[in-house]
Amino acid sequence: MKNTLMIVMLLILALVGYRTLQPKSPTNISTIDVATETSPVSVSTSTDFDDIPPTYIDTDIETASTSVVKPVMSTKSAAPSFSCDGRQHCSQMTSCAEATYFSNHCPNTKMDGNHDGVPCEQQWCN
Repeated sequence: MKNTLMIVMLLILALVGYRTLQPKSPTNISTIDVATETSPVSVSTSTDFDDIPPTYIDTDIETASTSVVKPVMSTKSAAPSFSCDGRQHCSQMTSCAEATYFSNHCPNTKMDGNHDGVPCEQQWCN
């Protein structure tokens, strides 16, 4: 009897907790006063947009309306931290980026067997 009572109490607590954590239902469209409605009205609440992450956040509110966001275009690529140290084979590489750097910048590499410009196709750059 005690076990059954405990299970019922736990189920009631779980149900109460579940209901309190559920999102509130949206405003019922039938509660809008039809007499004041002259054109179609789009009803949205702030909770409609809570799950959409912002794409840009401007920290300077005064210039936010006049500022233009321009992408930064760089003509040179970020310099990798690789250097030619005599390695020639794919088994000596640790990544596709490293193999590509060695293949393009270092002499006597043996990493592009079919000469298609993609080194270490079976191990790293597949």
